[in-house]
Formats: sequence, structure tokens, C-alpha cells
Amino acid sequence: MTRKIITVLISVASLCTHFYAASVPTEVPPQAACFKNLDNSKTDWWFIRNKDHRPPQFNTHLDYDLAKYDGICLGDTNRQVVYLTFDEGYENGYTPLILDVLKEHDVQAMFFVTATYITANPHIIKRMADEGHIVGNHTTTHPSMPSVTDNEEKFKDELLTVANKYKEVTFEDMPPYFRPPMGHYSERSLAMTQALGYKTIFWSFAYPDWNVNKQPSHAKAKEMMLNGLHNGGIYLLHAVSKTNTEVLGDFIKEARGLGYNFELLP
Repeated sequence: MTRKIITVLISVASLCTHFYAASVPTEVPPQAACFKNLDNSKTDWWFIRNKDHRPPQFNTHLDYDLAKYDGICLGDTNRQVVYLTFDEGYENGYTPLILDVLKEHDVQAMFFVTATYITANPHIIKRMADEGHIVGNHTTTHPSMPSVTDNEEKFKDELLTVANKYKEVTFEDMPPYFRPPMGHYSERSLAMTQALGYKTIFWSFAYPDWNVNKQPSHAKAKEMMLNGLHNGGIYLLHAVSKTNTEVLGDFIKEARGLGYNFELLP
């Protein structure tokens, strides 16, 4: 009997340390309760740009390793490779044009979408998937994720509602990639996200492109995007940006002229 009890305890402990799932499950795993002891202090994602096309510096004042929770902010830093990602909270009329540019230049990208975006734009979602892009999860209501970790059902719903809507449109499981709204995270939210089978994708380049009423000039946007190039760069762009749409093709061509390739995160 003692040996049986020990075996059960070891199995439970194993659940608390084994977070990754190969595909998105339909329920929060039982180990989620173990996350209550993890720090839930909200942290904002930030980085400090470097010159000379070197990867930026990131927040190093953490008591844990992002990689432990499948947090990713850079790709392959041994090669001149760039990974394009777009956040999609709503459609501003530019995504089809962005997809046209990507198709013209044979580039695949990641699009992080909300539940309302899928509901309003199923044809765009289907086109993204059909053309080889990755459609990732950007939550149902766009909350700061640390604010919902105390409610496991709400936390689960923020991700799984999006995944279910994606499957209704494409008849495929949603790829297990997650972009936290506003870049807000905590150790607990990262762990709970990982328990749902997702990798959390941060970024190593972004610029002020999200304000549709205050768009940067073409020259300024392209200058920042080209100066920000670095090995393994994960670019965060907003698809609501008119400027992004209009300079994207030139950026791709000029980045390739500097020796960079465009790939999907593996």
C-alpha cells in the first residue's frame, strides 16, 4: 500500500513538471492547480535595440528562464533570417493586400488573431491557412493575461474559444503559437499557457505602427525596419497599418538584398 501511495505521489509531481503538449487540448490539464504558487506579477515585454544589426537586449530581471515555459523572442541567431508576425485585433482593410505582397514575394508569416477577428473574417483566415501562413492565437477578449490566471475557466476560454473558431473555419487544429496581448505576462500566465500546449511568441523588433491616426512616413518606417534587421529577428507588425502595407514589399526586397531570408518559426 505504501509503495502504491508513493507511486501516485510521484505521478502527480510528474504532472506538475511536464507542461508541454504536442497539440492543443480541449481542457486545462490537472496540473494547472500547481501554478498557484508561481509569481503572477505582471511584466511588460520590452527590448533595447542594438546597432550594427545585432540582436537586441531583453528584460534580464526575471527570476526564471523564459525558455522553461516555451517563451520565444528570437529565432536562429546563427543565420540572417527574419520571421514576420502580424497581430490582428480587427480588420482595417489591409490584410488581403498584405497577403498579396507576401504571395508575390514567396514569404510566409504568422498572423495572431482574436476570436472576433475570425468570426468577422473567416475568408481571410482560410486564405492565410491555404497560402501556408501560420495563424496563431491572440485570445478571445484581448486581456492582460496575468489578470485572468486566478480564473482557470476564463483563462482556458481565452485561448480555446479562438482555437475552436479556427477549426470551424479551416477544419484543422490551430497551430500552438500564442501572442500575449499588449506583451503582458507573468511566470504563472506563461506556465498556464504552456499547459494548454502553446509556445508564447514575443518579438525582437517592433515600432510605432499601431495608431491608424498617426502613421509613420514610408521613409521613416522603412528606415526603422531595415536598421532593426538582425539574425533570428522576430518582427511584430500590425496589419491595421497603412504604412506597413505599403512598404512591406520594398522592405522584403531590400532585406533580401542585405542577405536576409524570410522563414516561419519551426
